[in-house]
Amino acid sequence: MDPAREAALVAAARRAREHAVCSYSGFAVGAALETKEGAVFGGCNVENGTYGLTVCAERVAIWKALSEGVREFRAVAVVTGAPEPTPPCGACRQILWEFAGDIEVVSSTLEGRTKRFHLHELLPEPFEFDKDMSGNRKP
Repeated sequence: MDPAREAALVAAARRAREHAVCSYSGFAVGAALETKEGAVFGGCNVENGTYGLTVCAERVAIWKALSEGVREFRAVAVVTGAPEPTPPCGACRQILWEFAGDIEVVSSTLEGRTKRFHLHELLPEPFEFDKDMSGNRKP
């Protein structure tokens, strides 16, 4: 990913983080999901008292994009206030894999520490219900 595109995507994730609803954990997360055409869908984590029904920022972003009819993606950025870059959790990795494939993942801190991955590095053996016997994604 070129540096300007990465910076814009991280900035969008940082803006999305400002809307996080995280009064229980205090761990605000922002995500920005980039489509193949370059549009960006932001998302923030939304917690509630049951914890189990909490939704991560990455899933909020992908649900927003999918609900608008978008089906092709190229990258996601995640921003947290942690001292080290925090990649997507396991559930988000699986959802991203299923709906976005092997996209680029940029994890960044508020201080600008950044790590870059392709999703297959974070999820080397995903559950793949939607592939045919030849390994191709079903339409």
